[in-house]
Amino acid sequence: MEEIRPKGAPAGAPFGRISSKDLPGAEAEVDFGDVTIRLAGEQVKVFLFAMRLSYSGKAVHRIFASCGQEAFFEGHVHALSVLGGVPCGKVRCDNLRAAVARVLGLSRARVENERWTAFRSHYGIESMYCRPGLEGAHEKGGVEGQIGWFRRNHLVPVPEVDSLAELNAMVERWDAEDDDRRIRSRPRTIGEYFAVERPLLQPLPDEPFETGRLFSLRVDRYARVSVRTNRYSVPVGLIGRTVRVMLHASEVVVYDGRKEVARHERLIAKGQARLELDHYLEALVRKPGAFPGATALEQARSAGKFTPVHDAWWAAACKAHGDRNGTRALIEVLLLGRHLHHEYLVTGLAAALRAGALTADAVALEARKAAEADEAPPATADPQPDRARVTFLTERRLGSVAKVDLVR
Repeated sequence: MEEIRPKGAPAGAPFGRISSKDLPGAEAEVDFGDVTIRLAGEQVKVFLFAMRLSYSGKAVHRIFASCGQEAFFEGHVHALSVLGGVPCGKVRCDNLRAAVARVLGLSRARVENERWTAFRSHYGIESMYCRPGLEGAHEKGGVEGQIGWFRRNHLVPVPEVDSLAELNAMVERWDAEDDDRRIRSRPRTIGEYFAVERPLLQPLPDEPFETGRLFSLRVDRYARVSVRTNRYSVPVGLIGRTVRVMLHASEVVVYDGRKEVARHERLIAKGQARLELDHYLEALVRKPGAFPGATALEQARSAGKFTPVHDAWWAAACKAHGDRNGTRALIEVLLLGRHLHHEYLVTGLAAALRAGALTADAVALEARKAAEADEAPPATADPQPDRARVTFLTERRLGSVAKVDLVR
């Protein structure tokens, strides 16, 4: 078995006085750094969490919409899961408000945040807080240098992504590739040092820790709940009700009792609203005149959920049936999305439009046919009527084929 020695100690030499940072599995450092990305076409500031093992230099990163307590906890959970264990010594960090309620003078004594005390006790983490000011600036230089290196090598030029989930998938790949890197003049790679360190980490707890923050909130008359200065939609049937909201670092989940009723990606800027078009359909089907100017419709367009195919079918339906009835037919089509995959529904819209079949029944049948065949050919916004034939409800029922369930 290979001898485990402190960093820099030559074979056969006495160890002498060494730092716990040089012992495998003993220490780690954590920190946040802010980075700039282009998210869904908009340039925003987000936050990079990093945990770095002091001995091997193995680092795990995660990008969040905020650097609040939810992100601090989730960053730890992700990092410890990737590392496969908990450092048996100290975890060094700044005096972040997520962990520290009050700094007591210039000493290392702290009044900790209660949830952080519960979290670190759950994982068996022993915290070491850096001294305030310049005196403590060097005490976690490893992770600060790591964040700078990561930004320069992976986040320049500014990455363009559609979601934080997409970006974090890239971050995980970069972290795995980093195992093959050598730090300065060290004779082995980060991965080789980590292979020595990994078995010495403490095991992870069996039970998970809920990292989110729970709120009980009342739904306003616009079917929204207000969370940390931002608003998120819920189904209109919940207006006036009190719901439970779980705030995570990157998403907001809403429950009515034990049932999940809404899930949103967390907004980054303040004073914004995230509205899901599906949440308003029951109200809009009764008042179709409000549909064209709805904020939820514009957000659905921006997110790619309401496609040019939807717009083309809608325009044709309004031309054939009038604005009110054509819009109501479109809303009935959108209600089908609760039971049919989005890709199949768009395929059904395109097929129905090509044939001039401007009813929700026709769209439902074509979407079902695509789903049954488990294929969804690319839809176009300018279909040719002579290239497709739609099977209508009456014809399909006469043929003794399975009925289609429509949401009315």
